[in-house]
Amino acid sequence: MIKVGIVGGTGYTGVELLRLLAQHPLAELRAITSRADAGTPVSSMFASLRGQIGLCFTHPDETHLEQCDLVFFATPNGIAMQQARALLDAGVRVIDLAADFRIRDVAVWEKWYGMSHACPDMVAEAVYGLPEMNRDQIRQARLVANPGCYPTAVQLGFLPLLEAGLVDVSGLIADAKSGVSGAGRKAEVGFLFSEASDNFRAYGVAGHRHLPEILQGLARVAQQEICLTFVPHLSPMNRGIHATLYARLRQDADLQALFERRYGNEAFVDVLPAGSHPETRSVRGANCCRIAVHRPQQGNTVVVLAVIDNLVKGAAGQAVQNMNLMFGLPETTALTGVPLLP
Repeated sequence: MIKVGIVGGTGYTGVELLRLLAQHPLAELRAITSRADAGTPVSSMFASLRGQIGLCFTHPDETHLEQCDLVFFATPNGIAMQQARALLDAGVRVIDLAADFRIRDVAVWEKWYGMSHACPDMVAEAVYGLPEMNRDQIRQARLVANPGCYPTAVQLGFLPLLEAGLVDVSGLIADAKSGVSGAGRKAEVGFLFSEASDNFRAYGVAGHRHLPEILQGLARVAQQEICLTFVPHLSPMNRGIHATLYARLRQDADLQALFERRYGNEAFVDVLPAGSHPETRSVRGANCCRIAVHRPQQGNTVVVLAVIDNLVKGAAGQAVQNMNLMFGLPETTALTGVPLLP
């Protein structure tokens, strides 16, 4: 059994991680920390976990995480970098679901996240946890930086085109929409029901924290600098990300065949038949990215549609996928659930 600890289990990502790990046949939850809710039974806060998880939240200072095999950080940015070194030194592997180790250039990270990095020397060791890109490195990793939700959908959508060198990288566009849970489990006016329901809006047009992460990943694949216009939107739904991606073709190609070849052996990327339009509800609760590729009017613009559940493939599900790889388990363990409809 893999002895697992979770730091910060009270948010939407944390409860999704708990839901998935409760179904994992080889994961043994040892500790779930929360400063504010220490002593509270997990099932009292999340009734969906009654009969599944019998633990109480514990205070981080009173939790022996060094006795775990793996610790997940489902915390705000800036927490994992304070504690990761001690855990790694104790032989514990770490998966950070926040952004502390995603961006290789520490100065860029500090600019976008507005704080000094507590362990910049460890950033180089961290493996970016997008399995479809870095599977072999993840298997050997001690420290994994779990990707963000927008970056997962955008990178998986552009990846085959950039690997094949088919598109002009100077004018990529990502128009992406997220459900309200992407903002986290917090009380802010903009996320109140009366504010978010029956409404649709863009935000972060001048710059979003996920932009440097996306640029870094796409530039690595393209092996050159890229120019991306990324515009996120808040959509009045609980879960889901829909990314509509645009690029200019540099040469002719069978795009459908390209995507089917690239993802044919990937358990969690589903390339839909030509002409399809994936829906966010088709991946609700599942660790799956569904993709459709279009070439309108057979012109020189390619349009890729990619949908994920922001809490699963965009966060907790991908983290469990990474855990499976790190411990030599089948990648699909505990992640084969069927999406929920309606």
